[in-house]
Amino acid sequence: MRDAETVTFGGSGLDRAAELRGDQDALNRLMHNGRAQILVLWRGKPMLMGAGRDALGMVGPEHISVVDRLERAVFLGRKDAETGYFAIDISDWEPPETPETLGAFVDHSEQIHPDFPADFALVELRGAMGRLSPRDAELAATARGILGWHQSHGFCARCGAKSALSMAGWQSTCPACGTHHFPRTDPVVIMLITHGNSVLLGRSHGWPEGMYSLLAGFIEPGETIEAAVRREVFEEAGVQVGAVDYLASQPWPFPSSLMMGCRGQATSKDITIDPEEIEDALWISREEMMRVFAGEHPTIKPSRKGSIAHFLMQKWLADQLD
Repeated sequence: MRDAETVTFGGSGLDRAAELRGDQDALNRLMHNGRAQILVLWRGKPMLMGAGRDALGMVGPEHISVVDRLERAVFLGRKDAETGYFAIDISDWEPPETPETLGAFVDHSEQIHPDFPADFALVELRGAMGRLSPRDAELAATARGILGWHQSHGFCARCGAKSALSMAGWQSTCPACGTHHFPRTDPVVIMLITHGNSVLLGRSHGWPEGMYSLLAGFIEPGETIEAAVRREVFEEAGVQVGAVDYLASQPWPFPSSLMMGCRGQATSKDITIDPEEIEDALWISREEMMRVFAGEHPTIKPSRKGSIAHFLMQKWLADQLD
């Protein structure tokens, strides 16, 4: 797929400068040369700026919110030889109110931190991803993923001791047994399953009313991508799949997945859903899908703009999957 890397969270060409992660002197220079850009996140929500919340709200290392947290900064990469990108978690801050929607599939709430300008707000990344530039989206996804890993993997899986951040945040080292731990990424298949002029859609429990998307599921140990596509579609919808092709991928930091987008040809059309897995599944024609994307369908709403599901369906409608 020629433009596969234009999917949200990928393709910005970020220089991750992995060779600098173990060079503390070089990292210190990038942090304190007056050009460092630091993204703060609060409970997974990045700081965005502007009336449209369409850009990352970066600060420097002297900012009151981060100045005492620099030892926990994660190095994300660099813009150029003199400009480094970093991320810092401020989840211990307590806002006046914590919304019930925090961490939910849909969270429209914004948190305003008193130490930031009036047009800065902490915003759920799922809702904002379609508004961000490719570079801002990749930085936000990287920061959310790596900081989320540190929050959920604070102890050594080998001996149970509290582990310590190392390699500029890209490792966790146990001071007791010396074991090195690395960020995890869970492989997930998400599939555009077609039968003639129709595509298979499903909806999960708890999704917003009317929202449908492509079927998806985790790859199991010892399983190929193609086998996972066939197994997941049959388990969730009872549909048999023949030929499978890889199309594109998307880092999905909710919390730590890599979505592997595939195309599959259905060899059967009868649907029998597993109610434990999904709430509903249906076939929808290309003409109906065009109405969905135009916001004119009476009952079906599209997947989120910026998601790989939205990306793949848009390419299918435009006949641009090759």
